[in-house]
Amino acid sequence: MNNEIRLIQPKSLWNNFTDLNAVPRPSKEEDKVIDFLIQFSKKLNLNCFKDSVGNLIINKPSTDNMKNCKTIVLQSHVDMVHEKNNDVDFDFKNSGINMHIDGDWVKARGTTLGADNGLGVASIMAILQSDDIPHPKIEALFTIDEETGMTGALNLDGGALKGEILLNLDTEEDDEICIGCAGGIDINISKTYMTDDIDPDSIFVKILINGLTGGHSGAEIHKGLGNSNKILNSLIKDIDSKFDLRISEIKGGNLRNAIPRESYSIVQIKKDDYSKINQEITNFYDLKKTKYKDLDPNFSVTISKVSGEFRPLAINDHKQLIECIEECPNGVFLMSKTIDNLVETSNNLASILVRDGSIVIKCLARSSVENSKSELSSLISNIFKNKGFEVKLSGGYPGWEPNMNSEILSIAVNCYKKLYNESPKVNVIHAGLECGIIGSHYPNMEMISFGPTILGAHSPDEKASISSTKKFWSFLIEILKNIPKRD
Repeated sequence: MNNEIRLIQPKSLWNNFTDLNAVPRPSKEEDKVIDFLIQFSKKLNLNCFKDSVGNLIINKPSTDNMKNCKTIVLQSHVDMVHEKNNDVDFDFKNSGINMHIDGDWVKARGTTLGADNGLGVASIMAILQSDDIPHPKIEALFTIDEETGMTGALNLDGGALKGEILLNLDTEEDDEICIGCAGGIDINISKTYMTDDIDPDSIFVKILINGLTGGHSGAEIHKGLGNSNKILNSLIKDIDSKFDLRISEIKGGNLRNAIPRESYSIVQIKKDDYSKINQEITNFYDLKKTKYKDLDPNFSVTISKVSGEFRPLAINDHKQLIECIEECPNGVFLMSKTIDNLVETSNNLASILVRDGSIVIKCLARSSVENSKSELSSLISNIFKNKGFEVKLSGGYPGWEPNMNSEILSIAVNCYKKLYNESPKVNVIHAGLECGIIGSHYPNMEMISFGPTILGAHSPDEKASISSTKKFWSFLIEILKNIPKRD
C-alpha cells in the first residue's frame, strides 16, 4: 500500500522514508531502527559508530571537489511520536506506518506519520547514498529519544564529532531557517489518595471530552487549541459546584509533548441528578463549541452510565485535585520581550491519571529564558505541593541561543535567495530542538535548522507536503555545495 509513496520525487528521499517507516521506532525503543541504519551503512561501505547511549554516527568522505571544505554534521532524530485515533487498532511496536497520498500531502491512516523527524533521517540517508551530489566530509548523526527527553543528545559522547557546522533537519516550515529554540523541563506530580464508601443512592457515569485537534505542545501552543484535561476539569468543577459529585477515576492525555486531545472521568453522582447533569453538560458543550469551532471543530462532550468496581475519592482529595488542576497554568505563560510574536514561556498540562489510589500528573514547561523556565516550574510545583502532592523535576534541557552572525546562516540565506528569489524567514521557535544541547557539547560549532512543511506533528493528523519536501531537498543540496573551505 505504501508503494505509491516510492514514486514521489525525489525518489531517493521518499524511498528511504518508506523503508524507514516500515521499522517500528518508538522513543526509548530505537534498537530496531538503529540496526536498520547500521545495515544501511554497511551496504554503502561507510564507517559507522554507535556511542555509549545509542546514538549512531555514519561517516562519509567528501566528494573530490570539496576535500578542503569544513566538515559538516547532518543531524536528525530517529524516534517518532506514537499517537492514533481511538477507533484505530494499531500496534506501533510491531507494525510499519500505513501511508497514502492525498493531493499534495502524504498522510498516515489514523496514526502519526513519522515525518517528524523521519523526513530528515530519510534525507540524510539519500545524501549518504548519492554519488552525484557535491558535499564536504559528512558526519551523519542520528540521535535517539528526542521526543521523550532528548536523552540521546544530552548524553552524546564527548569528542564523538569533529564537524564545524551542524545542519539540523527538524523544523517544519519550508520558508524558515531556525537559529534558536526553547529549553524545557518535565514536571512530575504524584499523590496517593483515600476513598470513601459508595453512596447507595448514587450511580457512576463517564464524562468524556474528545474530538480535539491536539498537536505539538511547543510549536502550536500559541494557537489556543483545546486541552482536554483543562476542559474536563472545568466541567467537573462547574458540576461539582451545583450537585453532589465525586471523582472516582480520570484518564487524560498521553504524551508530554502533545496537547491532549481526549480525557475522561468516572464520577459518582446522585441517581436523581442524572438528567439535570446531562443538561448541564449540554449547556457547557454549547458554550465551548463556539469557542473552539475554528481550531477544534470536532470537539465533543458526552455522558454515559457505567458499571464496575469504582470507589469515590475522599472529599478532601477530590476538592484538592480539582483546585490544583484549575490553578495549574496551561498554554502561553509569557511572550518574548525581544522577538515579536514569539512565545517565551509555556506549559502543557499533558497527562492526568487517577486510578487505584494514585494520582499522577505530568507537565512539560518550556522557555527560551532559563529564569522564566525556573519561575514557571516553581509556580506549578508550589500549587501542587501546597495541597500535599509530591513534585519532581526531570529531563531539563537548555535552549539554543541564536547567533545572527554565523557564517552558515549567511550561506543558507544566500542559497535560499538564489533558488527562490526571496528571503527566508530567520526565526527562533518555541519548540525544543537538539541544537541547544549539542551546542552545549560543542560550543564552537555553528548550526542552523530547517526542513519541509509538516502539519499536525504529534497527532494523527500529521501530514507532509510533497511539493515542500522537493523544495527542501533542493535547498539542502544547494547548501551542501556551498560549504566554505577551512580557514
